[in-house]
Amino acid sequence: MALTSPYFWYTTRATGIVALVLFTLVVSLGTLVANRIGGTIVGRFELNELHRSVSIVAMVFLFIHILTTVADSYVSTGLISAFIPMTSSFKRMPVAIGAVGFDLLLSVWVSSLLKVRIANRSWRFIHWFGWLAFTAAIAHAFLTGTDTRSGAGLVLVGACAGVVLAAALWRYVGRPARAAGRTALSPLAAAKGGAVLEYPHSSSPAARLAPRSTVSPFPAADVSITERSPSPSPPAARASSGPFPRRPQAPSARRVRR
Repeated sequence: MALTSPYFWYTTRATGIVALVLFTLVVSLGTLVANRIGGTIVGRFELNELHRSVSIVAMVFLFIHILTTVADSYVSTGLISAFIPMTSSFKRMPVAIGAVGFDLLLSVWVSSLLKVRIANRSWRFIHWFGWLAFTAAIAHAFLTGTDTRSGAGLVLVGACAGVVLAAALWRYVGRPARAAGRTALSPLAAAKGGAVLEYPHSSSPAARLAPRSTVSPFPAADVSITERSPSPSPPAARASSGPFPRRPQAPSARRVRR
């Protein structure tokens, strides 16, 4: 049974262009996040959340673009062709490039959803596929799209490609070097030797625990080992032979400087 309508074709073209623009914004925001851009007006957390939210909206438009293309029987593009390259009889190579880009975007999206369950190095490696996916999307839009070979559509595709190219160059040139020891330490890492390291301006007991091999960000004079008295109760008042008896003093902690 044939299922075709001009509305399918219009929806496919519109959602494809919107998805391309949104993915351009996603890649640009990802470059800002990677280069640790953020200030008092727009912080890094807001940029990261905007990057994540726009990527979800872009994936929704991409799914609609694929579903309307598959549902329209005017072109012989099945659901399998959206995942497996070289299986479409309609514009086999351009559709295959789009399928490769879609598979790469799926891997990036799924890895982001499972970020807490996979290694950080693996997640970063998979995230690099986003650049390849965008390149495939540009090629797919130019070779397959009806509106992207001339006029405003061609200008839009060229502008998206130029923005991402500039972001890639700035990502390579402008990224700051990672500082040594920048990764935060776990507050639950207790010292093996039994020593408790006390840092200034730290009131939480868990925040004062750190391995011995850790290089402290504070000066050496600010790090001390506290030996507390085993007896919490105040000692009894001692008799004084002088005319002015001495008051009992509370036990004080002895601080041994390193």
